[in-house]
Amino acid sequence: MIKRPDTKAQRLKRHKRVRGKISGTPERPRLCVFRSLSHIYAQVIDDVNGTTLASASSVEKDFGAYGGNKDAAKKVGETIAARCKDKGIENVVFDRGGYVYGGRVQALAEGAREGGLKF
Repeated sequence: MIKRPDTKAQRLKRHKRVRGKISGTPERPRLCVFRSLSHIYAQVIDDVNGTTLASASSVEKDFGAYGGNKDAAKKVGETIAARCKDKGIENVVFDRGGYVYGGRVQALAEGAREGGLKF
């Protein structure tokens, strides 16, 4: 019998390790990324007060396109950057959520940087 690794458990373990090192503050909140097979989500979170300051995802009604590719991830990154600028947020801490920094996660980060976020 072949044993397959539990990839979700491995990702959660990596995410927990990363979260032990970074935290969002009111001055520099955390940009958290979640990636599913067909969509990508981003939130800007203040961990001190426990509040979500801004969010964007490929599930929203006005998004229009398929959400499971790099183009969609870049568009979500630009959207979250625009929403952060409206609220006066410029500096964030990037939380890749236990995912490898590449592909859609990297595209979202590059879109957020192009939109004006600094991390």
